[in-house]
Amino acid sequence: MSGAGALILDFGGVVTRTLFETHDRTERALGLPPGSLTWAGPFHPETDGLWQAMQRGEITERAYWLERAREVGALVGEHWTEMSQFVQAARGADPAAIIRPEFHTAFAEAKAAGLKTAILSNELDLFYGADFRDRLPFLQDFDAIVDATHTGVLKPDPRAYAQVLDALNLPPHKCVFVDDQPRNVTGAADAGLRTILFDVARPGASFAQALDLLIPERTAP
Repeated sequence: MSGAGALILDFGGVVTRTLFETHDRTERALGLPPGSLTWAGPFHPETDGLWQAMQRGEITERAYWLERAREVGALVGEHWTEMSQFVQAARGADPAAIIRPEFHTAFAEAKAAGLKTAILSNELDLFYGADFRDRLPFLQDFDAIVDATHTGVLKPDPRAYAQVLDALNLPPHKCVFVDDQPRNVTGAADAGLRTILFDVARPGASFAQALDLLIPERTAP
């Protein structure tokens, strides 16, 4: 049993499949013809200028998704001014279906090893809605959930990492932080945490790398 530290996860893109990966599901949910949604973010960044602007720091992640929400809203004849309108319309019917199966496997292993677990998100309730948590019972098994929707402190602000460390009552070197956004990973490393840049194309490998750091005696399942 390790019991020595904590696995800290971003939510969107790490715990859940990205909205880029679920275009087919979104199109069906919204009654859009197949192929209506073409932006692909990290999967084909060369075709997504808005994503490239976000990666250059010219716009925030929230601004990126707000623009996508407006675009999709227009496709269905709606005037969406909040990301939550898009996410809840696209994913509200079956939220469990967009949770990565690799997350469930990694989370169970972390718990079995005696690790603490936490979510550090910039927009969990902002994007998904407060009642989303009630529909995913496993969220109650996290030791801490720190959501900038309520704290107002966005990653990569050093205070965001300090908040989750305080909630876990652990020093940074005892924790591994996992996020799919390079700027957030850099911020965590600057705050003294060990980090994994989550590869959305290889989720299982990314979770394994994080667990390897936290469980020295680990043997891959």
